[in-house]
Amino acid sequence: MILHGNPTLFSIIGFTLQVAVVATAVATVIGLPIGLAIGLGRFRGRQVLRVLANVSLAIPPVLVGTFLFVLFSPQALLGSLHLIYTRRVVFVAQTILALPFVVALTSAAVQGLPPGLLNQARLLGAGRLQLWTLALREARIGVMAAVIAALGVSLSEVAAVVILGGNIYGYNQTLASATLYEVNGGYYADAVAVAIVLIALTLFLMCGLAVLQHQGNGIRLRFRSAT
Repeated sequence: MILHGNPTLFSIIGFTLQVAVVATAVATVIGLPIGLAIGLGRFRGRQVLRVLANVSLAIPPVLVGTFLFVLFSPQALLGSLHLIYTRRVVFVAQTILALPFVVALTSAAVQGLPPGLLNQARLLGAGRLQLWTLALREARIGVMAAVIAALGVSLSEVAAVVILGGNIYGYNQTLASATLYEVNGGYYADAVAVAIVLIALTLFLMCGLAVLQHQGNGIRLRFRSAT
C-alpha cells in the first residue's frame, strides 16, 4: 500500500495534515488567551474555570462526538449548518478536542511562574498585553507543550471523527480513522501500513515542535518607568 503509492493513502495523509494543522492553529489562537486569562487573571470565578479546564481533559472523546452529533443533527439546534458526515465536521471535532489541552496546559504553565516576576513587571508599568507577552516568553516551554499536546490529539483522535464524519472511505478519513476502517474490514496488512504512516507523521511533527520548544531566546520587553 505504501510502496505502490496508493492515491487514496496520499489523499488521507493530506487531509490528516490539513486537519492537524488547522485544528491545532485554531485551538491555539482561541485557547492561549483563555489560558492566560485563567492563569493570570484576578476575577471572580477564575478557580471554577481552572477546574473546568482541567476536568475537560478527562472527558472521553466519544462523549464529545456523541454530544456534537446530537447538536448538529438535522432537526437539532445547529442542524441548519449541515455538518454531519462532511469534511468540515472533522475540523470542528478535532479543534474542540484540542482546545482544552491548550487552555489547561497554558494556564498551568503561567501559574508556575515566580510570583515576583509578574509583580515586578506590574510595578514597572507593564500593561496587560505586556504581562501576557512576558508570561508567554517565560513559560514558553510549557506553552509549547500545550501546542504539542493539541497537535497529538488532532492527529490521533478517532472516536469523534467516526461518529460525526461517518469514516467515509477516501473522503473524510484521517490516518487514525482509516486504520480503524481497515481493521473493521479485516484488511490487517493495510491497517498496519496506515498505522506506520501515522506513527511516522506524528514523530516528524512532534520532533519539529520539540526543536522549536528548545530554541529561541524569547522576546525582550521594555516597560515604562513607574512614576
